Amino acid sequence: MWAPVAGLPPRLTLSASSGAGRFCIRRSGTARWKDVPARNRRGLSDFQPQLLPSQDFRELPSRASKCGLESKRYLTSPRLAETVVQFLLKEEDPCKLILECNPGPGVLTQALLQGGARVIALESDKTFVPHLESLGKKLGGKLHVVHCDFFKLDPRSFGIVKPTVDSRVLLRNLAIETLPWSKGIPLKVVGIFPTKNEKKMIWKFLHDIYSCTSLYRYGRVELNFFVKEVDCQKIMANPQNRNLYQALSVLWQVACEINLLHTEPWSSFDKYTRSGHREKPDCRESLEQQTQQNLCLVQFTPRRNLFTQNLTPVNYDVFFHMLKQCFLKRNAKLIDHLHSLSLVDATDILKKMRQKGTTKITDMYPADFKRLFETVECSKEYSCKWLYDDFMEDVVI
Repeated sequence: MWAPVAGLPPRLTLSASSGAGRFCIRRSGTARWKDVPARNRRGLSDFQPQLLPSQDFRELPSRASKCGLESKRYLTSPRLAETVVQFLLKEEDPCKLILECNPGPGVLTQALLQGGARVIALESDKTFVPHLESLGKKLGGKLHVVHCDFFKLDPRSFGIVKPTVDSRVLLRNLAIETLPWSKGIPLKVVGIFPTKNEKKMIWKFLHDIYSCTSLYRYGRVELNFFVKEVDCQKIMANPQNRNLYQALSVLWQVACEINLLHTEPWSSFDKYTRSGHREKPDCRESLEQQTQQNLCLVQFTPRRNLFTQNLTPVNYDVFFHMLKQCFLKRNAKLIDHLHSLSLVDATDILKKMRQKGTTKITDMYPADFKRLFETVECSKEYSCKWLYDDFMEDVVI
């Protein structure tokens, strides 16, 4: 059985790509489409997206983005805080270490501390830091406050602004222990996804999980995030929800056990300005948006059996590529996609998977896609198994 490791073999070529905030790892078992004779190129999608400029993931822009100047929403309802605590701090659950993202006025922070948790508060707005530090002193000293933005830890793509912290430095200073992937949960993360960057962050966490980088160097970190209802529906969709089903759905469901814990109206979360003052409702927001839009508290727990001998942090990028290519032509037959994705005999692959030639992409469940990938990887007759499109590296769908 394969086990995650902190480093990757030096023989691999790593390149930072901006679209999904990810590393592209090109292995010896893949070949670019441009290297394949034209007569062998069957079923290649004609979708040509606009590529984003590449930038080294260690570089930071010299000026702050507009997003950093905008107000944020915070959990300020004691009732909602108690509800969240009930989900995070169960008696039978041994993990009491919580990393809270942008706690703001600290309503949830206080409820977590009173529930017996040890809390690490990462607050990006320095206005709230003194209040949070004072709160920690009053409630037993189990609160550690750090002025940084959780959503800018370990940046991989352009557009990242200060303050930025390396998770290895942060968690080493806090004496967080690493747990093997097969063991329990080392810590839980709770917060609200940033509104404008939600999709980018959802993809970044996927890459972190599959590559065992950032927080996932320390084990199967559990995420508990409030996300927009429409994104929650996409993440949890399957072939029974064909209009919402996409590569994102498959990747999350293969990687994690996903539970919808709670649904809360958007209006329950207060908005604060950069100066720490509560903001009045924006008159530009329609009454319909304020009353009908919901945020969903979703729990993502990485699966113990995510990694196998055929799906590892070394080749996960090929799995991503396979899914993106498949869902670009979501109504096409699986066998047609196999011709454009792999040099392995497509008919033989379908036979091994016990799938019909008429099976469509939207007929496949997440577990089926994982089995498809592993079946191709197991084909010993071919030294080069996958055809890789350069333009797909930066596509986020």
